[in-house]
Amino acid sequence: MENEVHYGMTQPISEEIDAIKYRQTGEDFYSKVVRIAEALKDSPDHFENFKDALRHMRFLPAGRVQNAMGAARQTTAYNCFVSGTIEDSMDSIMGRATDAAETMRRGGGIGYDFSRLRPRGDRIKSLDSRASGAVSFMQIYDAVCQTIASSGHRRGAQMGVLRIDHPDIEQFITAKNDGTSLTGFNISVGVTDEFMQCLKDKKPFPLQFDGKVHEEVDPAALWDMIMRSTWDWAEPGVLFIDTINKMNNLYYCETIEATNPCGEQPLPPYGACLLGSFNLTKYVKESEFDFTLFTDDIQHVVRAMDNVIDRTIYPLAEQEKEAKNKRRMGLGVTGLANAGEMCGKPYASTEFMKFTSKVLKILRDYSYSASSTLAQEKGSFPLYKQDKYIEGEFFKTLSPWVQDQIKEHGIRNSHLTSIAPTGTISLTADNVSSGIEPPFNLFYDRTIQEFDGHQIQRVEDYAYQHGVNGRTANEISADEHLSVLSLVSKYIDSAVSKTCNVGSSVNFDEFKELYFNAWKQGCKGITTFRADGKRYGILNEVKEEPQAEACFIDPNTGQKSCE
Repeated sequence: MENEVHYGMTQPISEEIDAIKYRQTGEDFYSKVVRIAEALKDSPDHFENFKDALRHMRFLPAGRVQNAMGAARQTTAYNCFVSGTIEDSMDSIMGRATDAAETMRRGGGIGYDFSRLRPRGDRIKSLDSRASGAVSFMQIYDAVCQTIASSGHRRGAQMGVLRIDHPDIEQFITAKNDGTSLTGFNISVGVTDEFMQCLKDKKPFPLQFDGKVHEEVDPAALWDMIMRSTWDWAEPGVLFIDTINKMNNLYYCETIEATNPCGEQPLPPYGACLLGSFNLTKYVKESEFDFTLFTDDIQHVVRAMDNVIDRTIYPLAEQEKEAKNKRRMGLGVTGLANAGEMCGKPYASTEFMKFTSKVLKILRDYSYSASSTLAQEKGSFPLYKQDKYIEGEFFKTLSPWVQDQIKEHGIRNSHLTSIAPTGTISLTADNVSSGIEPPFNLFYDRTIQEFDGHQIQRVEDYAYQHGVNGRTANEISADEHLSVLSLVSKYIDSAVSKTCNVGSSVNFDEFKELYFNAWKQGCKGITTFRADGKRYGILNEVKEEPQAEACFIDPNTGQKSCE
């Protein structure tokens, strides 16, 4: 019998987090792998192939998939949800808050669009009173999130979105700037092409609600307010909402107004998406990348993840209906920076960009091809309309051979790719560089959130452990960060979670230009972080060589021992 208890893990923190977050009582690493592969298999051969990718950690399903599939606990395998539409009525507001509580209780993060709520001070004729505004109602959802988090479940996660043309936009932009408000939320502004054009042309921009213009504002002043807040506080994020909808494969049957908490999944009302990432470091052998193995793995992963859609539970019936009608998944990569550096291609260099393009083109084309093959066997997703789907802007970016295959056989899944932050699953894989990010530092202290507080543990970068001193986040210019984001975005059908680190040499005007360039280059959104800002991150750079104690949690007993 195979015994792969510690396969691929050398750092104690990796074993510890995997044991705490993703294993059932009595499981070791290998038995977890078998549980997941057994739950998602289509055949004995598929079981073996998928299990092989899991046990070698070439593919890392998102945490919810690892935690839920084949397990006795009643949690969902989905990480990402967007709320049903929040209409301007108390029944709708409280109803969606109840939905959110059930979604977070089952382990899902959730995003909301608050743009349909009437602005502060607007008259409510039926009550002869004045509205308290969109931001005030966000406090209800924040309280729900904090309550669910404190009840012993995973820490709640939320994204709040408000359109830039909403009359409450200024209050929304600064809602978190005291460092204590809306702590259960990430927030992002839904920026329209109309606004960006007004900004470019220096024309007044209307703030409006329900077809009524409340006032016209100077777009430059409003943009400066957004930029100043994110310069200081790393929020709000910016979503280019029209670009998101223009590039949506399902432009013909849905409108997207919000994203999941980390922004890599723009989703319609009640939308949900599965996530998983290929660990690119595991395809590197003697400084060469095994593209053949990578290509082969994709077909097995697509088949397994498609099975999740039918074999998991859903917090809400509306989410299940939405998921099964469209069959979204979000396959991405992690360890990109480490893999590139291990192949002798420094992050953001010309060679690295060529490598990244090749990897992501294979991921895009072969994921879509695998989904089309599944459609031949199991049928296309129910809302597939071939005449409309093949006219989509993203579809036109696929290689001709993939387009031809889909035109002949259809496609099983409406969307297939996404770049998630992958912080925790990357840490369980010996701390490979997260997603498409460079390493924060070659070694650092990481704050680990626990239900009764937090702990700090010392962590080493994966490539650093293997003798490679790659470029770190703060050694890369903001423009280089943006160039990677822009390149990757071209290959991804949903969206990309990436933070553009901004060093102290970048002034405020250059910072604003970064965001404007992101829009011009077709990015769906952009998030930045300044070490000199007012917001602290979960990673803390250390200057000395690491001397952390080695700790291990026995998954059978839960006992922690340290050396």
